[in-house]
Amino acid sequence: MERVKTGISVLDHITGGFPASRTMLLTGDAGSGKTIFGLHFAKNSCDQGLKTAYITTEEDAHDLNTQGNSFNWNLEKFQENGLLNFIELAGARAKVTEAAMSIDIGTMKGNFAKILQNIPEDIEVIILDSLGSYTAKLTPYEFRDRFDLLVYELKKRDITALVILDSATSHEFNELALFSVYGAINLMKRENPYTGRRERVMDIVKMRSTKTPTQFMTYEINSNGIEILSSSEPK
Repeated sequence: MERVKTGISVLDHITGGFPASRTMLLTGDAGSGKTIFGLHFAKNSCDQGLKTAYITTEEDAHDLNTQGNSFNWNLEKFQENGLLNFIELAGARAKVTEAAMSIDIGTMKGNFAKILQNIPEDIEVIILDSLGSYTAKLTPYEFRDRFDLLVYELKKRDITALVILDSATSHEFNELALFSVYGAINLMKRENPYTGRRERVMDIVKMRSTKTPTQFMTYEINSNGIEILSSSEPK
């Protein structure tokens, strides 16, 4: 199966990257680095020459570019050459950089697939950060139905996708979302029982057609972005 490298070297070495044309789920605690992970993946997708859309429901393009600059990723360069679109869905009407379109946010509440309707046809990679803004007042049945449709539409368009869920939404709907996606990664913060220090750990919950470790992998956020410090390769 073709893979898209994440840019996180140890993760790519273990898994080969994310399966192409499939949807991955990313969950995690507040402050665990979900957006940085998403930007890391977006930057590396652009490095591979893949046209990428970063759909943000909370932050704006300026803030995301600022985060990217803190890691010397120069995301503006990819926007200028047409490889990266930041699509902002934070207001009553969507504001879009590098693309001319508008989306009525009110009509999209609970309608995940509608987010994709005006995405340019040549987009190959999507990061959706995060889906939680569209889950208000959904029942579990409604969430599963709409999430299944989103995953189906992404696969039909041969898009490699990373869907991010905030911790509150993940707590409510994570088990349902896991059934639909091809793979899932969870980012956590915990206290190391041996050192007594707080640390970040990554859990590859599932990835079909891929041998993955069962152990947590410790990672840090440094000047290079996300870097895995310890891992055990699958036997």
